[in-house]
Amino acid sequence: MIRAFLAIELPAALRVGLAQVQEELKKSRADVRWVAPGNIHLTLKFFGNVPDDEIEALAQAAREAAAETAPLQLQATSTGAFPSPNAPRVVWLGLGGDIIPLTQLFYRLEKAFAALGYPPEGRAFNPHLTLGRVKSPANRERLARLLAKLPPVDWPPFEVKELILFQSVLSPQGSKYTPLKVIPLG
Repeated sequence: MIRAFLAIELPAALRVGLAQVQEELKKSRADVRWVAPGNIHLTLKFFGNVPDDEIEALAQAAREAAAETAPLQLQATSTGAFPSPNAPRVVWLGLGGDIIPLTQLFYRLEKAFAALGYPPEGRAFNPHLTLGRVKSPANRERLARLLAKLPPVDWPPFEVKELILFQSVLSPQGSKYTPLKVIPLG
């Protein structure tokens, strides 16, 4: 079994900015498990544990869905939180740019994977980069105030030319992601 997910990898320059945003939010001293900047990506589908012999079928389904989407331009926008900025549980950075074609790609992927027995997410697609997960109420109000005050980021857009099917290996030191398949767009 392979713990797998499909995602968009981020450029190194963007990771530097993500780390800076995290450092700013850490000033709240909220009890947050921050995602290592090197592990932040735009997840399109988390599969969980997949039998080894199904990886190629997932990659092929992704290839067929991705072939209909031209390369995308995405851009980081501003911070937010689920379920709401006033009660943060997941802290994220939003994305803008080619969101309509990205959303269309997402739903094509969901349909293709559903045909292979991987049910759709069950909630609307909201493209974001997870920065951290709140572990307890400690200083959560302070984090919410900091989120409200942070200005939108003004970083250059980045081009997305491929999707990556990753293997995720969990360890006490954190998750380690290994690319299994690279799926080109267009």
